[in-house]
Amino acid sequence: MKEARILLLDLNPAGPLGNTLGRILKSSLKPGIQLRHESVGVFESALFHSELPSIISRFDPDVVFLVLSPSHLKQAGALFQSIGREPSELPIIAVIEECKPDQILTLLKLGIADFITPALKAIDVLPRVWRLLEQTRRAKTLTHKLKEKLGLKQLVGESPVFLAVIKKIPLVAKCDATVLISGETGTGKELCARAIHYLSPRMSKPFVPVDCGAIPTELMENELFGHVRGAFTGASSSQPGLIQEADGGTLFLDDIDCLPLLAQVKLLRLIQEKEYRRLGSPKLCQADVRIIAATNLDLDEVVRKRKFRQDLYYRLNIIPLMLPPLRERREDIPLLARHFMDKYAAEFKKRVMGLASEAMQILVLYEWPGNVRELEYVVERAVVLSEQAVIRGADIDLPDRKATEGQGSFREEKARVITQFERSYIEGLLLVHQGNISKAAQVAHKNRRAFWQLIRKHRIDVQSFKPG
Repeated sequence: MKEARILLLDLNPAGPLGNTLGRILKSSLKPGIQLRHESVGVFESALFHSELPSIISRFDPDVVFLVLSPSHLKQAGALFQSIGREPSELPIIAVIEECKPDQILTLLKLGIADFITPALKAIDVLPRVWRLLEQTRRAKTLTHKLKEKLGLKQLVGESPVFLAVIKKIPLVAKCDATVLISGETGTGKELCARAIHYLSPRMSKPFVPVDCGAIPTELMENELFGHVRGAFTGASSSQPGLIQEADGGTLFLDDIDCLPLLAQVKLLRLIQEKEYRRLGSPKLCQADVRIIAATNLDLDEVVRKRKFRQDLYYRLNIIPLMLPPLRERREDIPLLARHFMDKYAAEFKKRVMGLASEAMQILVLYEWPGNVRELEYVVERAVVLSEQAVIRGADIDLPDRKATEGQGSFREEKARVITQFERSYIEGLLLVHQGNISKAAQVAHKNRRAFWQLIRKHRIDVQSFKPG
């Protein structure tokens, strides 16, 4: 067994159970297993939130023995909440002098993995420890493999706007509803789709990505639905489509806005009825697939322009996920930059260990039209070309360096941001109200004359927002 950590947390040091259990564990530990015995006299729930999380965090155990007194059972909820870990992450064995059946049930509902009552014997204690350590080891190995396989570890970020989306992924993965992932190019839409698939009950089945924008219109239906022999000139044999390939798993349709209208009709039937026809076949085929779609456009607007079916949009948009652009989560740029630096330094065997402050400033101030994907390419190029251990500002190659180097005063930068906001705000109102200046001015709480002056100031073409 690999190195593991056992924490014996005695919350009833006046009793004998902690010392007895400590002697059993010390006399029977295998090589590579570390034991820590901590005695804490905790009697008030206020102390739960101070001492216990600190002890557990410092030692980072794989299994915890929690020695309790009967009085602790009255505060069991607060006690386990204070530990701050999910039961699946940290197995806990409760050790208590006496415990009624309903109290045992309460502890189990709170998430303990097991419980022990006196008399404590090695033959009773040790098998439980080895079993839980093995389960924990397997769980950690599986989690690590999943993260490697899915690229979940590349979902790097701590900004609230990013975490608000990422925290939904495990919940979304549990159900089978269709998902529509929106976001600019390079924000990680396919990465999110893969995470949803591999964290779902369908994880053992195929994940089939389809770039709808890369397949010629005349070939789209054939690629998705397949064909039978003789369906068209040159169809000398039957061919299954990508839907059949994804059977039991997930079909990821990237750039769904590029899907031709006829294929949209067939896709709608697939979602609603779980059935489809191959080209040239009168026979219906059944398909058990989950559909995840993605787009970098405002699909509402595409629907309004009648380039995408409204009924299909509603069926796809059961669970919407909107990935923020990198410029709206700038606090994540240093974290992402270091992540990509470490990744490519290892891949290319380069001794690059950090980014100079000037380099980081350039990265943080850039607008990143290509988002996380562009940042990755820029850092990869810097790692390859760098001849020193620290990436300097000169190593950062961006299309528009002047925009990141020529930062002005606070007043100048504030004026620039205000100008950007005014323009986008006015264009948004004109878009909603189809170029009607009076209605847009009313919503903005400005008189028509003042609103028109803003339009002229920013040289906005009002006609482009009017129908037709």
